[in-house]
Amino acid sequence: MHGMKNTCKPTIIAAVISFFLLAGLNSCVKDKFDDTPLEDTQNDDSTNGATPMSELQVPADFEFETSETVSVTINDSDPNAIYTIYAYNDQQFNLQDIDVINDDGQEDIDTTFETDILNQVLFTGSAVNGRLEYLVNTPTYYTKYYVRRKSGNLFSSQIIDIIDGAATYTHIDTAGQSRQAVVQRFKSSARLHSSRARGIEIDSLYCVNGSGQLFTVNPLNGHLTELAAMPQGSWTAAIDHTNLYLYSIGKSNPYPLMRYDMTNDSWSTIGNVGMGGPRLDYREQDGLLYFSTGAKVYTIDPTNAAVLSTWDINNLDVTNGGDLIFAEDGTLFLSSFGGLYRLDPGNNNDYNAVRISADNLPFTPTSMTFDSNNELWLASNGGSSDLIIMDTVTGGWEYVYGPNSTSGVDFGRTINDLTTYTVTDEEAIDPDTDGDGIKDSEDKFPDDPEAAFEQYTPSRYGWGTLAFEDLWPFQADYDMNDTSVNYRFVAVLNASNQVVRLEINYEVTSDGSGLTNGVGIELENILPSQVESVTGSILRNNYITLAGNGLEANQDNAVVILFDDNEGLVNVPKQLVIKFTNPLTTAELGSAPFNPFLMVGRDRAHEIHLPNRARTSLGQLIVPEQGVNADPDGDFETDNGLPWAIDIIHNFRVPKEKVPVNQAYNFFEQWATSGGSQFGDWYKDNPGYRNVNKLKASGVQ
Repeated sequence: MHGMKNTCKPTIIAAVISFFLLAGLNSCVKDKFDDTPLEDTQNDDSTNGATPMSELQVPADFEFETSETVSVTINDSDPNAIYTIYAYNDQQFNLQDIDVINDDGQEDIDTTFETDILNQVLFTGSAVNGRLEYLVNTPTYYTKYYVRRKSGNLFSSQIIDIIDGAATYTHIDTAGQSRQAVVQRFKSSARLHSSRARGIEIDSLYCVNGSGQLFTVNPLNGHLTELAAMPQGSWTAAIDHTNLYLYSIGKSNPYPLMRYDMTNDSWSTIGNVGMGGPRLDYREQDGLLYFSTGAKVYTIDPTNAAVLSTWDINNLDVTNGGDLIFAEDGTLFLSSFGGLYRLDPGNNNDYNAVRISADNLPFTPTSMTFDSNNELWLASNGGSSDLIIMDTVTGGWEYVYGPNSTSGVDFGRTINDLTTYTVTDEEAIDPDTDGDGIKDSEDKFPDDPEAAFEQYTPSRYGWGTLAFEDLWPFQADYDMNDTSVNYRFVAVLNASNQVVRLEINYEVTSDGSGLTNGVGIELENILPSQVESVTGSILRNNYITLAGNGLEANQDNAVVILFDDNEGLVNVPKQLVIKFTNPLTTAELGSAPFNPFLMVGRDRAHEIHLPNRARTSLGQLIVPEQGVNADPDGDFETDNGLPWAIDIIHNFRVPKEKVPVNQAYNFFEQWATSGGSQFGDWYKDNPGYRNVNKLKASGVQ
């Protein structure tokens, strides 16, 4: 950290900038007030071939934007259809081959990779009068959206292009209604048959193996029935009960996602997953396949075989073989050749494996499924598999069918995966508790009639970063760490997709300045009278005046102050909430992070903004009496286009003191000089992107 923040904290105003120069108080000021390229004065001679920042040739119209505002339009005549929109790309990273023992007990190689699409939720909503329109702030390197539609218990998806700042999806039901009719006839026939036969629920255990056999086993008597042969042998099976499809992933490259139509006993191929593995389940709550290999869990879209998200599994003693299954209460269980585990969600996009069974089982589980009595069935590895029931609390077990049982039933074949289909008359009840027209299962706020959906910037789980240099209008050292703030904006919307309040979740991540700095945000499209209340401003000094509704007083537009002194706020999560007088459209609200600014050294008039953004009513153009003014026109850009502030729509690790950003991030320079057309994701933690030794450690001021 430059200077001595804890012992020297003067107030800076324009009239006394020259005083700092004449008095030589460099201990309180981060950088020199001249135009010396400070990156050339570092003790560290390793610059990784980076050009001095002051010499970068940046296109005149480039404003260092890492995101764009996209107009998203959904056309759908069904008012009950709920949409979730994700930023989408098909980029796979951390690809690697892993050695495994497959479900045949042979050595094999599986491919694994990472993907993060489901972490990029942008908004949820439903069409009103046949139309849903949002303005969405999207990272520039994304060129598509992934659209998920849910109507009742039916899911569908589509990938749409972003073209010239707009993306449009029009729903046309080409198969959904006809499929519902086919499924209803099949289920009615099955219920009638089960009623005549027993009058109770009847389970069928669907089984697959690496030899391409599909068959059912009656759990009451062990009777086996052959079904249509698979296109390719497989270790996996999972059933979508709503559509009566059974899914399976082929055991050989390119690992096709295969779909069995239970109503007509036929197979089709959806697409290639690109990796193999032994574990699969279908989750009715989100209409996705959950696939696992090694120590990872993936979600897969069953309509197109796209791999959407990745979770790591911690503490999994044995990573070969096994299966994956959700219990009725949502608990996720995993079996491997090492036994049965419960997977508890972690805090870092991961699961923590908790062993349930003993570690010395006399069999190696290849598959498992819950029946309608919530009993867990497993199949063992071997040329003739055993079917076993295991207790999910104690790990106790018993053989039911197979060569090690006393049933007299020997299947004479391997069961590499199990899944259950149950004939039942039960229908799910989904109320609308708050009466806003949105069912509780789809309502983010089921007890609040004024709120139903959310829009996220940058995404539901992601963070963006505002990073400032505080020496404006003098030249910066471009380490971008004087004040940096992580943010996540959540616009809360009602059932008509109008914004009722705005939640600003933030955390100061760096205080590399010797000055007392604050951060505010101007909502440029919103008048003060349109805001009912603001809660959460942190004010410790006396240079900010608030109006009765919590906005900053004497402003033409609505301005909120997050804090007036960042000292003590580093790594402390905070939230500010803005409630609007009347609901707003997302177009009226504008795009987050709106017009953020830094207030420098307790001087309210000394604002620093993103390039070419206007000052608030209380901001003033500072004309220094001494020193080299690097921004004489006051547009927050140097003559060669460099900024004093940057908005990065990603969690940004700031460089160490006096390390320019282009030395810490290897592709920042190409991004800037290309006007953003190259390496639009330069800030990510992809292989080769960062020089970690030049970045501040997390949690360090």
